[in-house]
Amino acid sequence: MSKRYSQDFKDRAVRLLSDRLAADRSCSQWQAVREIAPKLGIANESLRRWYEQHLVNTGGRQGMTREEHEEVKRLKREVAELRRANEILKTASAFFAAELDRPAR
Repeated sequence: MSKRYSQDFKDRAVRLLSDRLAADRSCSQWQAVREIAPKLGIANESLRRWYEQHLVNTGGRQGMTREEHEEVKRLKREVAELRRANEILKTASAFFAAELDRPAR
């Protein structure tokens, strides 16, 4: 089961990695991740992904920012809700149309 880390913890971890990379230009990103992640008790891949997302969020790399990702999720939920509502309305209109077509007794 995966652990959930607070955004503050992630930001501090990314800051440590950024500082390490800025301090030693000869150090590769992967080397820095392998040094820092065990000290923080996290997986190398987690720190690497957080750093990559940080680069996207700050404009250092192409990709979808966290805010854009949240907006897409919200819009997908809204679309699904609207589709459900449309199906309900179609069913209801078919029901009432059938009622209107029946001859009165």
